Amino acid sequence: AQGAEVHWLPVDSDGVLHPETLNAAIRDRGAENVALFSVLWANNEVGSIQPVAELGRIAGEAGIPSHVDAVAATGQLPIDFHASGASAVSLSAHKIGGPAGVGALLLSRTAKAESLLHGGSQQRSRAGSQNVAGAIGFAAALELVYGTGFEARVDALRERRDRLISGVRAAIPDTVLRGADPAGPRLAGNAHFTFPGCQGDSLVYLLDTRGVSASVGSACQAGVTEISHVLIAMGVDETEAAGALRFTLGFDTSDEDVDRLLAVLPEAVSRARAAGLA
Repeated sequence: AQGAEVHWLPVDSDGVLHPETLNAAIRDRGAENVALFSVLWANNEVGSIQPVAELGRIAGEAGIPSHVDAVAATGQLPIDFHASGASAVSLSAHKIGGPAGVGALLLSRTAKAESLLHGGSQQRSRAGSQNVAGAIGFAAALELVYGTGFEARVDALRERRDRLISGVRAAIPDTVLRGADPAGPRLAGNAHFTFPGCQGDSLVYLLDTRGVSASVGSACQAGVTEISHVLIAMGVDETEAAGALRFTLGFDTSDEDVDRLLAVLPEAVSRARAAGLA
C-alpha cells in the first residue's frame, strides 16, 4: 500500500544467507532505501541455522531495523535476543508443545512498531482481549523446554538425529541430505532428504500407512502441490526437489521410533519409485 518492494536475497546450497550477500544488497540499494531486513533464525524445512548475530550487526551498522523469525529455532537453540542484534524477534508456542495460536514478539528498546490494529485506553490501546491462559501456557512450555538439562536433551536429540541420517544413507545410498552438514549449523531435530525417482507425497502416504509421520516440506505448504521454494532457492533441480522428505524429531522421539522408520523406509522408497514422478 505504501509502495514498498520486497527483495529476496540469495542463499547458498545449504540454504544459508552469507553476511557479504546482505552487505552487497545494502550497498547496491543504499541503506537509506531499505526499511527492514528479515531472516529466519533457522530454516523450518532443511534445518540450516543462519548467522543471525553477524547479519543483525551488518543491518544495525547500516541503520536498518532487522527482524528475526525464531519460530523453528525455539526449543532447540538458546534464544539470546540481545546477542542477535535484532530489532525484533518473533516466537510461537506451538513449536515447543505450547498452546496453538499463541506467540510472542520481542522488541528492542529502540524499535518503533506501528500498530495495525488499535484498541481502547483500558488496554493501553492494544486491540482485543489478552489471551492470559495462552500466555501462561506458553510460559510454562518455555520453562519445561529451557529448564534444567536443556543442553543434555539437545545433545541426545542430535545423536538420535545423526543415527537416523546414517541409517537412511545406509538403506538408500543415493539419497541426498539437504541443508547444512549435521556437524555444522543445523537444528538438532531436523533431517531433510531428497530421494531420486520418488514423489515426496507418495513417500508421505506410504510411510503413514506403516505408522510413520513425515512431511514433504513445511506445514505452511501442506496440501500444496508445488516444489519447495526453499530447495529451488538452494539450487536443487525441480525433478530432484520433487522427492523431498523431511523428518523432524522431538525430545520425546525414541530410538524405537528411529528403528521403525529405518525398517519401513526401503520398501516405501521402492514402491514410490515404481509409481514414478507425477
